[in-house]
Amino acid sequence: MWSRGFSFWIKGCTLFFLIVVISGLEPELGSTRVVFQTNYGDIEFGFFPTVAPKTVEHIFKLVRLGGYNTNHFFRVDKGFVAQVADVTGGRSAPMNEEQKREAEKTVVGEFSEVKHVRGILSMGRYDDPDSGSSSFSILLGNAPHLDGKYAIFGKVTKGDETLTKLEQLPTRREGMFVMVCLNSLSIFCVILFPRH
Repeated sequence: MWSRGFSFWIKGCTLFFLIVVISGLEPELGSTRVVFQTNYGDIEFGFFPTVAPKTVEHIFKLVRLGGYNTNHFFRVDKGFVAQVADVTGGRSAPMNEEQKREAEKTVVGEFSEVKHVRGILSMGRYDDPDSGSSSFSILLGNAPHLDGKYAIFGKVTKGDETLTKLEQLPTRREGMFVMVCLNSLSIFCVILFPRH
């Protein structure tokens, strides 16, 4: 009788352990990659379409339309985030009508169990959880206080050395934000489609 109870306990612990391990696994990246080319190096990233499908669709459409070309990183807070400006106000080139229509859309907050760690792409937003538009952050460190509050939609696959270079740029504090002192952090986008 005692061995039967012990066996049941061991099986229960094993099941619990497997659930913990599986829930901590990172979601699978889709096959498409995007490259942000900056004057400090390239940053390649992929998307988590099963985690935040509406956010991925929106951001990727903006990329396809050229919405992020001539945009910039306006905020680099070492060990925290490098934040891409909203395309409606961050681009140096004018937008066409299709770009404007897509850039003005907001997406519903698709919050998940994925953790905010270095290299994660996390949607920017205002107080309204459904106000994400086109600004997003690349995490430069772990930020557990953001978990479950901001939509994670992808991660950096190449270019961590570029993120490290961005962290070395001169910054200034504006209220609670750490802003980049230069306007030279411009972006040009390239889409890398999967090979078949």
